[in-house]
Amino acid sequence: MEMHQVRYFLAVCSERNFTRASKRCRVSQPSLTRAIKLLEKEFGGRLFQRERLNSALTELGQVVRPYLQKVWEQSHSAKAHAHEFMTISTSSVRIGIMSTITPTLLVNLLNRSRHRNKAVQFEILDGTASDLEQQLLNGRIGAAIYSKPDGDDDPRFDRVPLFRERMLIAMPKDHKLASHVAISVTDLSGEPYVRRSRCEFNDVVAALFRTHGVACNVSSSSERDDWALALIGNRFGLGLLPEHTIRCPGVVSRPLAELEIWREVSLVTLKGRPHNKGLAALVHEAMQGIGEAKAPLDRSRR
Repeated sequence: MEMHQVRYFLAVCSERNFTRASKRCRVSQPSLTRAIKLLEKEFGGRLFQRERLNSALTELGQVVRPYLQKVWEQSHSAKAHAHEFMTISTSSVRIGIMSTITPTLLVNLLNRSRHRNKAVQFEILDGTASDLEQQLLNGRIGAAIYSKPDGDDDPRFDRVPLFRERMLIAMPKDHKLASHVAISVTDLSGEPYVRRSRCEFNDVVAALFRTHGVACNVSSSSERDDWALALIGNRFGLGLLPEHTIRCPGVVSRPLAELEIWREVSLVTLKGRPHNKGLAALVHEAMQGIGEAKAPLDRSRR
């Protein structure tokens, strides 16, 4: 059964005449008659009692009419929703952003994307890098922004590098180590430490401490960077934070002397999946750079 057969059937039901129905459908009468006969063959019986001036529904025709009417109405509803999706909803973009990335460097990118496509609506979710990759694969999000310390070489994804930033030791500005240009790992021995539980470099830092025989006393832990920064500012301890996150009165930051830790943050999409209008605008703007706050992608500093 094809949709044009349904349309012809309903036209004959309405017009009660094959000639008038063919004119209404703008098709020749033989074509309409042939389509109805194919429909009758499929249903196994006559649908109309044909007369010269009027064609009435048979009992079989009366049985199938409400079902074919519903099929026709649902097809129109599907087309209408598809049109609405293509003209409006395609500008909706669900973005997963790693929870340890501050909005500071990203709002300009989103704003430029919205300027390129004024109908775009962003829905922002957070998670770890592995969480976001899984959400990309299952289609829950259209794009993700994250960093992985072991690199991003998965061939299933396309990546647009956005910026690089250092990981620094944050401390109260009146801390005894605040006068140092850089912090030696051994300087941290015995110091209270505020642990960011979602930090992607926790394993790297733990290995560095073990290598140098340093034992830090974890005074507190938080999944949220704003809380970690507030705890550091209130002398709960020192902590390792991304450079652009450390924006808090009374808190200063210094690099580690033995190892510069950098992370590269990228916009990630699933390779081969078509982009809607909003996502296409986001990817285009990402490829232009994130704006004045962009840190140079100098890989030699790793």
